[in-house]
Amino acid sequence: MAGNNTPHKIRATMQQNVALVKVLIRHPMETGRRRDTTTGKTIPRHFIRELQCLLNGEPVLHADWSWGVARNPYLSLRILAARPGDRVLIRWSDNRSGSEAIETVVG
Repeated sequence: MAGNNTPHKIRATMQQNVALVKVLIRHPMETGRRRDTTTGKTIPRHFIRELQCLLNGEPVLHADWSWGVARNPYLSLRILAARPGDRVLIRWSDNRSGSEAIETVVG
């Protein structure tokens, strides 16, 4: 699995007329229950709250996540309407008002 220095990764490939999209997101996904081993203080929650997948600007997936998702989440999905050359955008926002996105072209 990805370490803390690994950037987000995305790949979209055609497989039998369906685009297979694989995404690895670097994010701590803290539950708010762990304690710092040196200070003993609780580590505050930090998790992805909302994730969207868009195909050529049109939404194909919307997911509401919470603190129960593992660190550095991996997402795999199939998009029936995709064709080679289409653009796939994955964007997300977290509970600390942070947001990021990653994009690729279906190959």
